Amino acid sequence: MPKKEVGLFVGRFQPFHNGHLAAVGYALKQVKYLYVVVGSAQRSHERDNPFTAGERIMMIKAALDEAGVDAGRWMLIPVQDAESHSVWTATLRSTVPRFDKVFSNDTLTIRLLKEEGIDVEAIPYLNRSEYSATNVRTRILERRDWEKLVPPAVAKLVKELDGVGRVRSMITKDAEAK
Repeated sequence: MPKKEVGLFVGRFQPFHNGHLAAVGYALKQVKYLYVVVGSAQRSHERDNPFTAGERIMMIKAALDEAGVDAGRWMLIPVQDAESHSVWTATLRSTVPRFDKVFSNDTLTIRLLKEEGIDVEAIPYLNRSEYSATNVRTRILERRDWEKLVPPAVAKLVKELDGVGRVRSMITKDAEAK
């Protein structure tokens, strides 16, 4: 089966981890070019969204460069959430250049895109119990080894951005508010 021309991979990447890196590699085997959409771009400094869109873009670029992924085959695009789920696909189409296929494992994303007639393919997980951004943030909070779950370039940036302190302070603020 010939490769589709352009794919799209949507995620929040809070932070970008080794599972995300494997997913990009998988998608690039299926398409000639890939848009990596940094979703919920307006969200940051929250428990589940500690990093800004700009910081996430820096992390992804550093990880893909470090892994030797051809920079001529992908582009990072931040996309904000829509006011309602029913208009999210229109927001996506108006923000991202033309694409032929979407790669996602998010149930809501898959449903919304399929309802619009968009070709969606699930991505094989890389040890999902280990490689999830929630697990990375939890390990940071609990002072457990988290660095092995992310590409070295991402671990370096998280530290430089005081992401460890930020994640811990977001959790502390949530606990104090209750």
